[in-house]
Amino acid sequence: MSELPVQIFEVGPRDGLQNEKQILGLADKIWLVQALAAAGLRDLETGSFVRPDKVPQMADTEALAQHFVKHPPVNPHGSTRMWYLVPNQKGLERAIASGATHVAFFTAVSDSFNKKNIGKSVDESFVEMKQLMIDAKKHSLKVRGYVSTVWGCPFEGRIAPAHALLVLEKMLELGVDQLSIGDTIGVANPSGVKEILAPLIRAHGVEKMAVHFHDTRGTALANALQSYELGIRAFDASLGGLGGCPFAPGAAGNLATEDLVYFFKEMGIECGVNYRALCETSVELFKRMKKTIHSSKALQAYVANCTKNSVWDS
Repeated sequence: MSELPVQIFEVGPRDGLQNEKQILGLADKIWLVQALAAAGLRDLETGSFVRPDKVPQMADTEALAQHFVKHPPVNPHGSTRMWYLVPNQKGLERAIASGATHVAFFTAVSDSFNKKNIGKSVDESFVEMKQLMIDAKKHSLKVRGYVSTVWGCPFEGRIAPAHALLVLEKMLELGVDQLSIGDTIGVANPSGVKEILAPLIRAHGVEKMAVHFHDTRGTALANALQSYELGIRAFDASLGGLGGCPFAPGAAGNLATEDLVYFFKEMGIECGVNYRALCETSVELFKRMKKTIHSSKALQAYVANCTKNSVWDS
């Protein structure tokens, strides 16, 4: 899916903002998406077609999608792929009516987590997703599949790799265009990452694979590096490290986009993102949200050095 050596899949506008108590207004969301696209991010998880009364942070997703159908954000690499999470048939219908062309389905490896999250067992969620996939393909939509709690569950503890692989295989068999493999509570380590990714890559290659790490225990970058060395080239991240999970007690935010971009930049690996523009966007977002930057070490360093014209943060 990526035309660049590395694809950064920015989940902040949905996964990040959905976990914040403060609700960002529509105008601010439009600005944020435009700024992220202008910084070179080609894949943006823009919103979620969930019930507004359940997730008020995503209540304006229809308006957001309709705006960008008429006014696509400007991106130095060309078009921007705008992805929208859909939890069920009603959500998919709303996405299609709003003009969405890229959607995402989701499930978990753990039944306990899935029931807390969407009120269904893993098997029940696949029954629904099969029909969603049929309908999505009828409308020529691109589909991303998220699988959560691959390495661990807040309710069931460690997940057996063999069980996780079965669920990941089922998502691939569904026919998704990309599979996002998620460490929802941040318990994965490089050895465990290899235990999951190596057999999956042997069987299916890397083209459809993406990884989604949380930094609860400070291992997200190490896990990203292990994934890269195994051949993975698509990485989920959230600006400023925003995010978490309301159904995963103690889970910290996502791997920060600034940390990941800086990491690749310093290794000479191109990901197509203007690091300074990304950091300026995050700084402005945190100002608008009246929120302190604490999750992204790279962003903290950028703010500390921005008045000094530091060569490291250009």
